[in-house]
Amino acid sequence: MSSVNVYSWQYKLREFWSVFRRDRAAIVGLVILAVIVFIAVFADYIAPYNPFARVGRPYEPPSPKHLLGTNDIGQDIFSELIYGARASLFIGFVAAVTATTLGTLVGVSAGYYGRVVDEILMRITDIWLSIPSLLFSIFLAAVIIRTGRLPMYYSVILAIALTSWPPVARLTRSATLSLKERPYIEATLALGASSRRIIFRHILPNIAPIILVEIVVRTGNAMLTEATLSFLGLGDPTVKSWGTILNFAMVKNAPILGLWWWFLPPGLMIAVTVMSVMMVGRGLEIYFNPRLRRY
Repeated sequence: MSSVNVYSWQYKLREFWSVFRRDRAAIVGLVILAVIVFIAVFADYIAPYNPFARVGRPYEPPSPKHLLGTNDIGQDIFSELIYGARASLFIGFVAAVTATTLGTLVGVSAGYYGRVVDEILMRITDIWLSIPSLLFSIFLAAVIIRTGRLPMYYSVILAIALTSWPPVARLTRSATLSLKERPYIEATLALGASSRRIIFRHILPNIAPIILVEIVVRTGNAMLTEATLSFLGLGDPTVKSWGTILNFAMVKNAPILGLWWWFLPPGLMIAVTVMSVMMVGRGLEIYFNPRLRRY
């Protein structure tokens, strides 16, 4: 990499940080998210017990030995919560990347090629948007799981991705339509550049900020959807996610029995994590869209 490119990247990073750090909510969200990611990555070293092992008596209340007590079979809930960060973040991020990639593919194709391609792809997108996303996610997850072709873990990811791409498609289509009319795109076409080159060298790099913000925002939405699906019993019971912890707590009547240490912590972790992701997404959006800045 040349010294000019290195300087350019350093300048962009400094500019990004100077804008991003002025949004206090974004900084708070970034710190919280960084802590949760750290916990997820180093869960093997942070969790005091194997979350699948029976390490105590059933329904033990919080104590120095078990910080959040134990569940109905004596598993340490604090260890489950630590490992749940890994599963929930992974599912949310992979589903968000998959949905954003699919939506970008549809949106850029519709915006660039136009006419019949645009009409067909946008009508499919409109139909997809008209279906309630949560109910559609439940239906798709149940169907994909029933086929048995994918493990439940990846079935949930696929179901979330297949219901999350339409808004991305509409957004990237609008951006592509705007870019396609720029003089430099018309000049590139006149010089004989292929559609593939124009899309990958000129359009996608220019809508990359939109794609990045969408990945971040979709991650938070995907985590909420995963928690909902797992809570309804459509999650993988062999994977410790915050949604599955809530599911088992509800099945065993934890709220009725007053076992707050079983259902309250995973619910709070879901809320805090999604909030932090949204805060970071807001900070990125302010950086990429100067019109949103207050200074």
